[in-house]
Formats: sequence, structure tokens, C-alpha cells
Amino acid sequence: MGSANTDSRVLSHTWEEARALAYEVARPLPVHSVPLAQARGRKLGADVLALHDMPHYASSAMDGWAVAGSPPWILADPGRRLMPGQAAPILTGGLIPAGAKAVLRSESGELAADDDGLPVLVRSGAARPGEPRNGQHIRPASEEAATAELLIKAGVILNPAHLALAALGGHDELPVLGRPAVSLVLTGDEVVPSGIPSPGMVRDAFSPQLGGVVEMLGGAVVGLQRAPDKLAAMLAALEDTDIEPADVVITTGATGRSSADFLRAALNHMGATFHIDSIAMRPGHPTLLAELPDGRFLLGLPGNPLAAMIGLLSVGAPLLAKLGSLPAPGLFEVACGSPIKEYQGPTRLMPYRLVYGLASPSAYTDSAMLRGLAAADGVMLVPPHGAKMGETLTAMALPWT
Repeated sequence: MGSANTDSRVLSHTWEEARALAYEVARPLPVHSVPLAQARGRKLGADVLALHDMPHYASSAMDGWAVAGSPPWILADPGRRLMPGQAAPILTGGLIPAGAKAVLRSESGELAADDDGLPVLVRSGAARPGEPRNGQHIRPASEEAATAELLIKAGVILNPAHLALAALGGHDELPVLGRPAVSLVLTGDEVVPSGIPSPGMVRDAFSPQLGGVVEMLGGAVVGLQRAPDKLAAMLAALEDTDIEPADVVITTGATGRSSADFLRAALNHMGATFHIDSIAMRPGHPTLLAELPDGRFLLGLPGNPLAAMIGLLSVGAPLLAKLGSLPAPGLFEVACGSPIKEYQGPTRLMPYRLVYGLASPSAYTDSAMLRGLAAADGVMLVPPHGAKMGETLTAMALPWT
């Protein structure tokens, strides 16, 4: 793969182009098998067939006696074939002995003595006329499914009942569509992980939220590293082979073009291909998408919290969807709830609140703020010419709403 010269003037992609490109450049991950305990919520990658008859033997549906022929029945060894006129005790789920034609319920039979004083089984007064009929209270083999019969069709999202059915069908693992593994690399020498930061320092807003949103978008976080604001540290984090292999690396910060930003230099050093160099949107303009020579995608998010979240929803969502064999995230339309002034610049992505069915821009939506996003119902796209009240605008959903 060739590398891009990020020092040259590169035209930004429009928001629509970037979103489409993030879906187009990826290829679905291959289907693979996982243990049943890990399959819940995953999308089934191939039809699941019964590996044996279900049930694989005829069993009793009642406590009572397996019987052959007509009463009275002589009690016989349960482990031997029953001859006409014989019976053997049996419990619910028990193997029906060879020769048995029905099961007499325990409440419908009683032990008595024949003319010679020997114990025999007869119908009790609680028995219904003609009980037991031939085959009554016997669960025949393959009653639920025969060997090779379809149990679960490919494409379903596996729930606990599916997993139990697969287990009954003889499966220990199930084939599922690939779920992209994501490694997070958080930068920022000024970031503190807990407590109240002192002036000049900022609280870590990424580790509490970023992994959770990635999971909501279909990814599986397999690692989190913190890299100091140095080129060497970023290179070490991206080249780290000790962590679990990832399909996507998501970084935060250092995506700009100033002397303090080093992510582009690190990617150039590694020979990465830049698919998205920047996006004509606010916030989140310096979001980038690159592909490393080993096939990993790198999604570079800005360091400001709202800008990063907009970048993740705009580019990360379609990328993770394609890798996970999911359709591209859909968009919808909302009616603008208040006039929005013209803005000489790129498309604005504005968190909004629904008020009487209209989408009104949220307050507190500076790129470094999260208060507006936390209270939002979605994000709407506002073109440079602004919007009139009632005008229809494109919107994208928040994964937690």
C-alpha cells in the first residue's frame, strides 16, 4: 500500500462522501465459530442443522409404567424387552424399553395380586376408559427434529433460546459473523484519569464512554492504551504486538496539522494509506481514516470530546458496520424546530432535542462540551446556508437512544 503525503493540500471530503467511503473501503470479516456461551447477541453466519435426532431416543412423558399389551401386566425387569402383558416402572424422560407400546400414568395404575397371589399392575379407578392408548405418553425419537433438519436459519441474532436449541441439537460452537476487534489508544499529557483536574489539566472523558459506544456500534474492545504526546510513543502504541490483535485502532487527539500533532507523521512513517484525510464538517473536521500495511484500519478522532464523538458516529459507525456484515447505518429526517443562521463554512452537525416533535438545537455543544450531547435525541446536519423553522433536515441517531 502506498502512503499519502499529508503535508500537501488535500481537499476535505464532504460529510456524505466520508460516511459512504468509510463503508466502502472495508470488507466484511469472515465467519468464525465461537462457543455457545459467547454467541448470544451475535449474528448467525450459517444455517444450524440438527446433528442427531431430537430427541435421539423415545422417552416417557410421565412417571408411571411402560406397558406392552393389555392389563393385567406382570412386572418385568426395566432393562429387558417387554413382552405382551408386561410392564416396567419408568420416570419422566426415561428411556422407553424395547417392546413397550405406551406409558400408564402413575395415578392411573395400581399394584394388585392375581389369582395366584403374584403382584400385577392394573388400571386404577382414576384411569380413563381405554387408557393407555397405543403410543400414549411416549415422546418418540426425532419428534422435535430429525438428523440434518434445519434448526436455526442463518442471519438471525442469536438469543438464549437459540443457544439452548443448538445445544440440544448437538452443537458446542456456532458460526457467527465477524465482530470487529477494536483497540483504543488515548493521547494527551494533560489528561487526568480521576478526580478534579488542576488548571491546565483536563479530566479523561474518553475512557468512560468510548469503549461503550464502540460496543453499541458493533465493535468489541480488546485493548486500551495511553500514549504520551510524542511521535515515538504513538509509533510504539500502533506497533505493539503484545496486545490482542485488532481490526480497527481508534485514537483520540493529535489529528490536526500543528507542530504538536504527530498522528499523521506516525502513519506516514508506517506507510499507511489515507482513505479520509479530513472532513468538511464542524465539529470533528480533523477526523481521519487510514489503513495500515498489515490491514488494520486506524480511525483518528479529534481530542475534543464532542468532536471525537461526532467523528466516531460519522465514520466509525459505517466502518464497524461493514466489518461486521451489517447494513450501513441509516439516516432519517427531522423538522427543524428553530431558525438556524447561515454559517460560512462546512456542514454543521448539531445535537438536537425533540420539542413538540420538532428538532431544536441543543445548548452546550461546543466541540469541547458534552452536556448538550448527553441530553440530545439525535444529531442533525445543518447546511452552510442554515435552516428555516420547519425545514426538513437529515439526521442520524445516537446509538443509546
